[in-house]
Amino acid sequence: LTSLAMGSGYVLLALAFGGFYYAMYHLAYSVRVHTFGFEWWVIVCCFVIDDFRYYWFHRFSHELRWMWASHVNHHSSQQYNLSTALRQPWGFVLTGDVLLQLPLAFIGIHPNVIVLVGSANLLYQFWIHTEAIDKMPRWFEWLFNTPSHHRVHHGRNPRYLDANYAGTFMLWDRLFGTFVPEQSDEKVQYGLVKNIDTYNPLAVAFHELSDIVKDVTKPHLSLRARLMYAFGPPGYSHDKSRQTVQQIKRERVKSQPELAGKPGLPLLET
Repeated sequence: LTSLAMGSGYVLLALAFGGFYYAMYHLAYSVRVHTFGFEWWVIVCCFVIDDFRYYWFHRFSHELRWMWASHVNHHSSQQYNLSTALRQPWGFVLTGDVLLQLPLAFIGIHPNVIVLVGSANLLYQFWIHTEAIDKMPRWFEWLFNTPSHHRVHHGRNPRYLDANYAGTFMLWDRLFGTFVPEQSDEKVQYGLVKNIDTYNPLAVAFHELSDIVKDVTKPHLSLRARLMYAFGPPGYSHDKSRQTVQQIKRERVKSQPELAGKPGLPLLET
C-alpha cells in the first residue's frame, strides 16, 4: 500500500509539472542547431544517449545528498518486488533532472521523442524489480540491466552500496567502474543503511529532506559544513558521527581483510 501510494503521488506530480518540463524542451528545441526527424535510427540513438544521461543522473542521485533526498524513497522498501518499482520520487522537481535532457532538444531531437525514450527507459526498469528471476543468459546479463544487477543496486550490504546505476544498458557501469555482480556467497539485504521503519508515505517521501534541514540549521557550524550537509555525499557529518558509503566500505574491508579488492570493495589502505 505504501508503494502504491508513492506511485500514485508521483503520477499526480508528474501530471502537474509535466507541462513545465515539456515547455522547457520546446524552448530548447526552438533554438536547435539541427533538426532530426522521427526515423527509427533517431529514436534508437536518442534512447542510447538518454540512457547515458540517466546513468549520470542516477549516480548523482546517490552521491549528492540534495538529490538523494528525492531518490531515497525508491530504496526505502526492505522488500524487493514489482511494487518496489512504484516508489518513485516526489521531490524530482527539486533535483533539476530536466537540465540533463535539455541538450537533446537543443541538438535537434523533437520533445515528443525525448518523452518517448524517457518513458520507455522507465518502463523497462519495472520488470527488473523482482527476486523471481535469478539470472538471464550471459550475453543478456553483460549488455542489459537485469533483476540480478538491480538487486545489487537495492542492496544495503557494504559491497553492494552505490553500484549498478544503469537504466537499460550495463555498459555505462562497466565503463565507469560502478558495476558489481551479485555474489552467490552474500545474499542481498534490501533497504537503507539506516532503515526508517515506517509505512507513512509522507515520511517515506520527505524524511531525508527533513533531516537535511535539521543538519543545515545546527548551531555553530561553518559555512562549508552546512553546504556539505546539503550537497555533500550522504552520510557526511562534521563530527564523524556518521559514515559515507566509502567509509562504510573501508570499515568492511578492515573487519574482513580477505575481501579487500573484491567487487564493490576497496583495497586495504597502507
